[in-house]
Amino acid sequence: MTKLVGISGSLRQGSYNAALLRACKDVMPDGVELTIATIRGIPLYDGDVEASEGIPAIVTALKDAIAEADGLLLSTPEYNNSIPGVFKNAIDWLSRPASDIKRVFGGRPVAVMGASPGGFGTILSQNAWLPVLRTLGAEFWGEGRLLVSRAPSVFTEDGRLTDPKIREQLESFAKGFVAFAQSSRLRKAG
Repeated sequence: MTKLVGISGSLRQGSYNAALLRACKDVMPDGVELTIATIRGIPLYDGDVEASEGIPAIVTALKDAIAEADGLLLSTPEYNNSIPGVFKNAIDWLSRPASDIKRVFGGRPVAVMGASPGGFGTILSQNAWLPVLRTLGAEFWGEGRLLVSRAPSVFTEDGRLTDPKIREQLESFAKGFVAFAQSSRLRKAG
């Protein structure tokens, strides 16, 4: 069984990126489990809070889930041509303490996809993730790119993916990332 964790970078109830993750879960190949995690409830990062109270339980649970997974799938919105602050904040918490970065992110296969109401998908946000993932030592899967533009036209109001072309692209993306994560796991085991 290949285990993946997916995180949407949006807190919005009707998030297109959360809907994209749910659709991705539906098209995963046999033998693959995609657990959709949330960043809801993660506080703003504050070094003083970390020093006095430690890592919040919600962050520890998410760190453990990622560390136990074969890969991490980020579904990113694009805010002001970059990474949403709430999503970056969650990753900042997940990288604390610094001694835990290797356990959580080091060599971990990571893919980035995204959906946006705009016409360019989330290309700038996805590009902005590259230096962050490189700094964390993640193994970025760059062979696939999924940019869902004009998201309101491909999802229903209740978040179901209706566009067959996007579904086909999503299946191909999922299949490619799963193969990458599985080959990474085999390389590490061998």
